Amino acid sequence: MRRPALSHLILASSLLALTQLMTPTQAAAEARLALVIGQSAYRTVPELPNASNDAKGMAEMLGNAGFNVTAAPNLSQTEMRQAISDFAGKVSASGTDTVALVFYAGHGLQIDGENYLVPVDLDPKREADIPLQGVRLNDLLNTLGALPTKARIFMLDACRNNPFPALSGAGHGLAVVDTKAGAPGTFISYSTSPGAEAEDGNGADSPYTTAALTVAKQPNIPIEEVFKRIRISVAQSTDGRQIPWESSSLTTDFKFFGAESNNGQPAAPGSNSMALASATRSVEDWRKDLQGKDAKVAYDLVIADDTVPAYQAYIELYAQDARTPRLRTVMERRRQMLAWDRAVAINTRASYEAYLANWDNSDLAATARRMLLRVQNRNFVLPVAAVAAPVAVAMAPTCPCSTPTPPATTPINPTVAPMIKKRVDDTPPTTKRKVVDAPPKRRPPPDEPVVEHTQSQGVPPAAIMQGIGIGVGIGMGMGMGGGRGGGGGSEMGHGDYGGRGNRY
Repeated sequence: MRRPALSHLILASSLLALTQLMTPTQAAAEARLALVIGQSAYRTVPELPNASNDAKGMAEMLGNAGFNVTAAPNLSQTEMRQAISDFAGKVSASGTDTVALVFYAGHGLQIDGENYLVPVDLDPKREADIPLQGVRLNDLLNTLGALPTKARIFMLDACRNNPFPALSGAGHGLAVVDTKAGAPGTFISYSTSPGAEAEDGNGADSPYTTAALTVAKQPNIPIEEVFKRIRISVAQSTDGRQIPWESSSLTTDFKFFGAESNNGQPAAPGSNSMALASATRSVEDWRKDLQGKDAKVAYDLVIADDTVPAYQAYIELYAQDARTPRLRTVMERRRQMLAWDRAVAINTRASYEAYLANWDNSDLAATARRMLLRVQNRNFVLPVAAVAAPVAVAMAPTCPCSTPTPPATTPINPTVAPMIKKRVDDTPPTTKRKVVDAPPKRRPPPDEPVVEHTQSQGVPPAAIMQGIGIGVGIGMGMGMGGGRGGGGGSEMGHGDYGGRGNRY
């Protein structure tokens, strides 16, 4: 009787060991790390008592959700940067199967299209002081975005009012951040819409954190659904004055509490990104979905989706509803912030002029005019026709549709001249091909004058363009760093406060 029992035990143990060997990724536990920053004790402006409470509540909730939490309250600029660096080191050492979460409660500012987290020691005398004294949000995003992790989650309760009198020209709230433009696997949530201001709340916590602490504890809810419910809850508690916003480029599922869906496998592309899922839905699609629904039900649906087409459809169908004026304000502000985001991303005279043509009376108009003056003072935004001929040729396309003729005073580098002549001789007349043993042509010495061929001498325009492209492209490439492959194009970069790069 003992032999069968013993054999069954050995067989069961062998199967268990085999299963563990076959599915190591499922057996491995997901690492969760969180950095929680609460900025209350500001030194030059009134304190934010709720920010400290928000951070404590989130630290406790995240700890219960399996996160290893690093609490960092009331940080100066140096301390905040060090905390971010230390946290990045922990994330890097934790491995690729790590979820990194950052929660920030405190003041945030938007200066020239850039978002800044505000240290407690910030004391600006002018807007130009913010890049020197603040901490750029993009620096935080880029620092963690450069690490190979499973997911990065950012929760920013940082859209409170601007308390600094010297920054009267700063835009309200925070600017748009599109996670799909950066590293995949990122989720970012604002406590209110871009360009809007969040409330600090009358209770112990802000409306945003109050909703997050309640909703995120519900088990087996994907993160996108969690923040949809947070948005509806905050909109209800503030009577529509505050509507949280988020952007997602996540590629795997995440739940604060409960087992992972799909057995830890990546989600279908775009299936867990509200921005991607709703982008394909037009105003007409939303009209069909909302038609015949009760106004309150329709309102919750468009708030959960939080897109311009959804709001537009609601406003058209429920024009007499008491919530419609509030949604119209939200929709117009969203359009304005999207236009501002495009203007800053393009960063040209035309982009800022286009913004001012539509939003000349907005809170960002003064910033747009200042940015317009900056780009006007840059030489590389001049029209091609106004630039010297060699640069114009170097920037011209390689298409031989047009054949600009260099001025007679343009010097030709004698070391490049043989290359130009060889390119022209690559297309000899048909009669030359009959000569079988033609001796090789003598390459002229550097001091020998070079004969410039022109179209009137029978040389094809394409050959002339190739010759000019090589000569000027190499010359300009060595002199300015702007030539590519014989004048094929020019590329110049620019970054405002080291952040945004643009191509002209």
